[in-house]
Amino acid sequence: MTITPNPLLVAIKRALKANFMPAIFLQVFAVCIAISYFYWPDSLVVFDFFANLKASYGVNYAMLSTAIFGGLIPYLYLLFSNKITHSKLGQCVFYLVVWAGIGALVNEFYEWQAVWFGNGADWLTIAKKTALDQFVFSMLLTCPLLTLAYLWKDQGFSWRATRPLLKTMLTLQVPTTVLTNWLIWIPAVSLIYAMPANLQIPLFNLVLCFFVLILAILNTEHTEQPPNIQQGNHD
Repeated sequence: MTITPNPLLVAIKRALKANFMPAIFLQVFAVCIAISYFYWPDSLVVFDFFANLKASYGVNYAMLSTAIFGGLIPYLYLLFSNKITHSKLGQCVFYLVVWAGIGALVNEFYEWQAVWFGNGADWLTIAKKTALDQFVFSMLLTCPLLTLAYLWKDQGFSWRATRPLLKTMLTLQVPTTVLTNWLIWIPAVSLIYAMPANLQIPLFNLVLCFFVLILAILNTEHTEQPPNIQQGNHD
């Protein structure tokens, strides 16, 4: 008797296999950033520059920087590597708008996290913020939202073509995206929450950009498919 593999388990295994090495690379990258901040005094000029930008412009900085790092840079990579073959202007607008919105959403969430748990860098505060981030905010909001947005884009921005795929999205793509998100972002956001408040969005942007670019490079199965979560996050 032939046993049919569970599609969800197959998708999860494929996603974990594809994202394992990017996850390792990005954790090393994030750790290097954190070490630079805490142990390399010469780097503080750069950190202070971005912290001052965030302090001065607040949510506007978060929206613009996330649109650039999560949207524009990955879009340009996909465009110049011939992975975007139709609706080029529409897809550019999509990337910018979606990631500007995610930037605003993440910025607001980080600010509320500071209100709820404070800005301490102790392990308990970081653990609380990471748990709420990954097991509530990302799992229930940003992962499903981004999955739906990219599914809509992949159907040529047609809701009529998207609607029949919603069941598969909820039972297959969203769970796979959530697990991929955890693999990448649980260690990353732990480091992000160890940083001062005005450096959390800049570090989030750097990890996000490398995450999306690495997955775009690895993604060779279909020229129009986005990287798994693009997320981020997100997160």
